[in-house]
Amino acid sequence: MRPMKQNLYRQLLTLVIIIFSIIAISLGILLPKALLPIYEKNIYQFLKQPLQLINNAIDENEIDDDVAYLYITSDADIIASENFSDIIKMSPSQVIKQIDSDHGKFQYLGITYYYNTSYNQYVSKISITNSKYVEQIRKDVLYTIFPILTITLCVIAGLIILWARKLVIKIEHLKIKIERMDDDNYLDNFSYDTDDELKVLSDAIDEMKDTLKKQEEYKNQMYQNISHDFKTPLTVIKSYIEASEDNMISREEASKVIKEQIDKLEIKVHSLLYLNKLNYIKDLKIKSKETVDITPILKSSIEKFKYLKPDLKWKLKIHDKKTIYRGTFDMWETIIDNLLNNFIRYAQTEITIQVKNEKITFYNDGPNIDSDVLNDIFTPYKKGMKGQFGLGLSMVQKTIQLCEYEISVKNEKKGVKFMIK
Repeated sequence: MRPMKQNLYRQLLTLVIIIFSIIAISLGILLPKALLPIYEKNIYQFLKQPLQLINNAIDENEIDDDVAYLYITSDADIIASENFSDIIKMSPSQVIKQIDSDHGKFQYLGITYYYNTSYNQYVSKISITNSKYVEQIRKDVLYTIFPILTITLCVIAGLIILWARKLVIKIEHLKIKIERMDDDNYLDNFSYDTDDELKVLSDAIDEMKDTLKKQEEYKNQMYQNISHDFKTPLTVIKSYIEASEDNMISREEASKVIKEQIDKLEIKVHSLLYLNKLNYIKDLKIKSKETVDITPILKSSIEKFKYLKPDLKWKLKIHDKKTIYRGTFDMWETIIDNLLNNFIRYAQTEITIQVKNEKITFYNDGPNIDSDVLNDIFTPYKKGMKGQFGLGLSMVQKTIQLCEYEISVKNEKKGVKFMIK
């Protein structure tokens, strides 16, 4: 069943009406019942006081018009006040039969009567009244409470409605903001007068919009960089094929260059496929349960890269007795090879690798990384130092994350340090 469409303002207005109805029911029904014992205690005091003041004979000037009195003498004579029949619709003897305690109440023909008594050796005095007194007290209390409470509730309701209206305006603004998120021409001139959760949400939407815009720009830039990265070897291949066909170079020379360029393309394609595989595994939250000793991998990688730049000084310092880390041999070979491939490009005299306290540190004494580049150094195809861009460091970070480790980079006083922990 489809829910009925109703805006927040109307919902809140309905809620205010329901609250008013509940309060009205409470004041009209529940409160009087709850206050009845207090009213009755008050009426017994009201009936008791005149009994202490009036004399042994009933003086009409000394009694309250709303109270009837009975005197029972020692000779069993019953004397009633003149207003007795106006207040009580029963005879004095019938009333006396209903009295069985010092004070109390009884009902007759649907009317409740309250009484209080006073006894001595000469006379018994009884004061009695009907429920009109209680009803009058009840009215007085309600007439006092109800206007004050009504005014208070109206003020509160007005404040809530004003607040709700402002709340609805803010929500409508957020709705428009989300709908126009992809519109670069949309100018948000809305001003929040309070720094509340909705303002935080509005700021979060702005941040999301900026992030999406940056991601779109990055995606476009990455496509351009990938296109350029693939176009260069293809252009070289095409040029050498044409040169070979025009007999400008020998077929053997052309084949050699073409093979080199194809190898470069193959490496780039494998890197892209590997990065895509990492993203797929990450999305599925698949984590490697294997472990591997990284010491032989480090030694093997150092031996490979030594010959690419023989003038560099290589240092391997292993302080931990156990160098077992989560991940596979291929994963750690990819991590280490890509880091060292990056290092030999910038290192001047030294590359140091240290394994200590379950932390792997890679250091080279090359130039510091610019702060702008440092923030996006693990972003694929993000242009780095000397205009270089590629997938190596991005593959390093994603592979390390799959092994449930972290990688960070910082500039030293001289050189750059990468830390895996």
